[in-house]
Amino acid sequence: SEILNSRLLGTTAIANAVNVVKPLVFISASAIGWYGETGNRAVIESDRASEDFLAAVCREWEGAADLVKDVRTVKLRTGLVLDPTGGALGRMLPLFRFGLGGKLGNGKQWWSWITLHDQIRAIVFALENKIEGPINLTSPNPVTNQEFTAGLARALHRPALFPAPAFALKIALGGFSSEILGSKKVMPQALLDAGFVFDYPHIAPALAALVD
Repeated sequence: SEILNSRLLGTTAIANAVNVVKPLVFISASAIGWYGETGNRAVIESDRASEDFLAAVCREWEGAADLVKDVRTVKLRTGLVLDPTGGALGRMLPLFRFGLGGKLGNGKQWWSWITLHDQIRAIVFALENKIEGPINLTSPNPVTNQEFTAGLARALHRPALFPAPAFALKIALGGFSSEILGSKKVMPQALLDAGFVFDYPHIAPALAALVD
């Protein structure tokens, strides 16, 4: 309930204020947790929400944004945001810099990523263009975890010889391990259809720039 309330209460309050002030556009946060576990199946904005807990949170979250009437509303379904100062990449970098990194679990799970740079550009694009409804903030080229970790090791000129078994991640990370081990292959169809061009559509140059 804490996870749900932290998103629902704030969004509801903002939506109520938006209905009074009536700005030109309302941009609300969401996440690709909407889609749940997708396996190898690619999903886009029109796909239905899953039935798991995080998908239920996203449904309620976006439902609060839908309280806004007569204002263009954009719902940002954010993927794995890459930035060396925080998030998943920030946590992984120390191990990989020491040559102690490797794939997580079996490495076959899809990671739908976006650089912080492109995320900010996409939000500005959504503000300035006639987009509405949900948009996936993910690169058009998701990668498997094995591809991601191998790419990170190459960018750092280090080996990736130390995989982290799924059971160890579940013990160490608890419920958060499902986010690391789960597979989400999410495509940014709405952004592509609107003409947005990613500066970093591919993982290798993105990681090279981020760890430089």
